[in-house]
Amino acid sequence: MADDEVVITVKPNGSLRVAGPFRLVDVDGNVFDLPEGWDPDREVTLCRCGESAIRPFCDSTHKKLDWSPETRTT
Repeated sequence: MADDEVVITVKPNGSLRVAGPFRLVDVDGNVFDLPEGWDPDREVTLCRCGESAIRPFCDSTHKKLDWSPETRTT
């Protein structure tokens, strides 16, 4: 991965892992504050299940749910 490349990995039955330098903005262009200790130059995880208490970020709530949207390209 190049230093300026952003890679988004769809985790099996889980979050989206975003690695690389990025900004996450809402529909109005406001930048989201990252949860404490998270570094936008490294990686964060984004919620896919919609039940995280810290949306749009993942807090692993999906592990407690019967939620399994397996996503693969093949």
